[in-house]
Amino acid sequence: MANAKKITELLLKKYPHPRIALNFTNPFELLVATILSAQCTDVKVNAVTKELFKKYKVPEDYAKADATMFEREISSITYYKNKAKMIIDCCKKLLKDFHGKVPQTMEELITLPGVGRKTANVILGSSFGKQAIPVDTHVLRVSNRLGLAHSNNPEKVEQELMGQIPNDKWTSFSLALILHGRETCTAKNPKCGECVLYKECEWPEKR
Repeated sequence: MANAKKITELLLKKYPHPRIALNFTNPFELLVATILSAQCTDVKVNAVTKELFKKYKVPEDYAKADATMFEREISSITYYKNKAKMIIDCCKKLLKDFHGKVPQTMEELITLPGVGRKTANVILGSSFGKQAIPVDTHVLRVSNRLGLAHSNNPEKVEQELMGQIPNDKWTSFSLALILHGRETCTAKNPKCGECVLYKECEWPEKR
């Protein structure tokens, strides 16, 4: 059984102040950026939102946007047509049901087009200061390698991690795990020899 407490301590010693890589100044900007970030690099999203956020500042701006023009403005992003529709529909729903404000509960957030549990957890944890564990591709891979999780289902992994990681460390743990997955425990050629979690890791293929 993986030692979640020890792993959390070692991880947060390496990354004492982990932050999300997406650039934003308010919850609404993070909502848009996170929808754009699905299967796309944060670097690419930040390059697009740098200009996008100058033109579109509030949900009303997106809700009344010309769809073809908006698609063109985010066309360097993967699945830009789907994401353009999701963001426009999401903003219409925000205006209709939430007075244009990003809601602060999981139950309400996942009613928005383009928002699943991962996106909702990103917003709750990084915008509203709530404790949340967004399970992205890095969290999924690294938690399974470590032996903290035993599933390829993000929702099951989220539940497994919530049951083991101290409640007050959920957000910082997941953000640190993402950084660790990007820098050390990469999908291909992980740097096991440099890993601060090597002794705690249960991955049978570790080097």
